[in-house]
Amino acid sequence: MESRNPAFRGNAFNQRAGGAAYGAPGYGAPGYGAQGYGAAGYGTQPYGGAGQPAPGYAPPAPTRPMTMDDVVVRGFLTLVTLVITAAAAWVLVPTDIAVPVLVVALIAQIGIWAFITFGRKANAPMVMAFAAVYGVVVGIISHTYNDLFHGVVFQAVIGTALAFGATLAVYALRIVRVTPKFARFTIAAAVGLIALMLINLVMHMFGSDDGLGIRDPGNPLAYVFSVVAILVGCFFLLLDFDSIEQGVRQGAPEKFAWYCAFGLVLSLVWIYLEMLRLLSYFYAGRD
Repeated sequence: MESRNPAFRGNAFNQRAGGAAYGAPGYGAPGYGAQGYGAAGYGTQPYGGAGQPAPGYAPPAPTRPMTMDDVVVRGFLTLVTLVITAAAAWVLVPTDIAVPVLVVALIAQIGIWAFITFGRKANAPMVMAFAAVYGVVVGIISHTYNDLFHGVVFQAVIGTALAFGATLAVYALRIVRVTPKFARFTIAAAVGLIALMLINLVMHMFGSDDGLGIRDPGNPLAYVFSVVAILVGCFFLLLDFDSIEQGVRQGAPEKFAWYCAFGLVLSLVWIYLEMLRLLSYFYAGRD
């Protein structure tokens, strides 16, 4: 099985799901019970004598396939953890130390993200730790925006919820087909957006006030950039939904639900932060 979500593609998807392709002999629901595993195959090899296992040998425990309920529960727990730590950071982190705390949380978040993504180690402790640290980042950023533009955070949360619902409806109705070509386009768009943001940041660091104009409330390009960024976040949600559907259909192991929760939170926070920035432009334009 190959997922179209870039976080779960190719061999990485199979390795994260347990190290074998779904349906392969001896693995998962379709192949479980093949030679050497399960009732049909276990005991056919001469371990320890006439069809008996060698002393101290135990057959591998069967892996329960992932269900949609697993994804819903784990996604909910991950999101609730993020919201709780965001609220705690909002209330407990004083303004005078907000920047140092934000920097430390960002470094920790990137480190855990890299470990999960490249180390293929998604499990409950790692994903929940990522959500907790990411929540601190989101809480501090949200508090800063709300101090400047009162009410913008609530509007951004509502906008993110509406974007999630609309994207889910689009996927369920098959209005947009998630294909390999669509996945490549989404990845390319995300890389392009991130590259532009980095260039804009560097220009600001070297004294340019407006940079590329993509984050300047007085520049129409900033509005276009944020709208495109929100759309790309929704495209990643479509890839997440496709990965979940494929995982359930193909009998991915239960632990893969934590990867799905991880991907959903990343996409939702991307949308929320861009929604927050876009709405702030309208507030700034009224001042």
